Amino acid sequence: MLGLGGCTGVQSVLDPAGTDAEVLAHLFWILVSGAVVLWILLNGTFFYVSRMRIRPVSHKIGEAVIIGAGIAFPTVLLAVLLSYGLSIMPDQRAPGDGLTVRVTGEQWWWRVEYLPADGSAPVVSANELRLPVGARTEIKLGAAKVIHSFWVPNLAGKMDMFPGRETRMAVEPTRTGEFRGQCAEFCGTSHALMAFPVVVLPPQEFEAWLAKERADAAEPADAAAARGREVFLAEGCGACHAVRGTPARGRLGPDLTHVGGRRTIGAGTLPASAEAFGQWLARTDHIKPDVRMPTYRDLPEQDLLDLATYLKGLR
Repeated sequence: MLGLGGCTGVQSVLDPAGTDAEVLAHLFWILVSGAVVLWILLNGTFFYVSRMRIRPVSHKIGEAVIIGAGIAFPTVLLAVLLSYGLSIMPDQRAPGDGLTVRVTGEQWWWRVEYLPADGSAPVVSANELRLPVGARTEIKLGAAKVIHSFWVPNLAGKMDMFPGRETRMAVEPTRTGEFRGQCAEFCGTSHALMAFPVVVLPPQEFEAWLAKERADAAEPADAAAARGREVFLAEGCGACHAVRGTPARGRLGPDLTHVGGRRTIGAGTLPASAEAFGQWLARTDHIKPDVRMPTYRDLPEQDLLDLATYLKGLR
C-alpha cells in the first residue's frame, strides 16, 4: 500500500468522504481494472506471437487473433465499462433534500450564501463552505465574469460555473472533517490561488454555527480593535466589503462580518491569523496577482496592526 500513500488527504478523489465521491472512486477502480485487463490481453498477445511463438501462422489464425483480441474483446469490454459509467449518472444528479447553498465564482474568490427554506434573506459568507454531515445539500452555482469550476474531490465530482447561467450539484458528506475545494477551470492570473476549505460538522454544531453566522459582527474586544474599526471605516473599506452591524455594506468584495473565524483569508491563500491579515493588507498585489483589492502598504504601521486586530476579532 506504500504506492497509494499519496492518494489520501483533504483533496483526494481516492479518499472519499461523501456518497458521490464514493461512487466515483469505485468507478475509478473498475475502469483501472478494465484497462489493466485490456493492456495485459493486447500486450500479452503481441508478446506471445513475437517473442514466444516465433513461427509462421496461417492467415486464418492471424485474422482470428486480430479480430478477437484486437477488435471484439476491446469493444465488448469498453461497452460494458461505458454502460456501467452511464448507469451511475442519475444518482450523481440526485437533488438535495435539505440545506441549499448558492456559490458564485468571483475573481478570484468565492461568494457563499446559505439560503433559508422560508425564503428570508440569505446568510452571506465567503471563501469557506460549511456543511452538515449525513444530509444531502443542494448547491447552486454561478459565476460573475468568467467560467470557473467548483470541485471538492473528497465529496463529489466537479461542476462548471458560467456567467449568466445557473448550474447545480448536490453533496452528501459521510464523515466530519475539513477538506479542500479548488477552482478546477483556469480563470485568470490567480486561478491557482482560488481554493476554499470545506468544514463538515455534526448537524447540531452546524445549526449553531449557522445561527452565529447570521448574527451581526462582534463589537471590538479592546482599544486596538476599536481603533482598527475606525481605520476600516475611514479608509473606505466598507465601499467594497460588508460588515453587518456597521455602516460597511459593500458587495464588490467578500463579506467580512465573521472573517476572523474562517480557516483562511484570500481564498485559501493565507491562514486567518492576525499576522496574515497584516501581510495581506500590506502586500495584497504581491500575494495575489491582479487582485482588485488595493494595497494599504502606505498606512502607518500602527494603523495596519490595529486594522489586522479588528479583522481577526470579527468571529
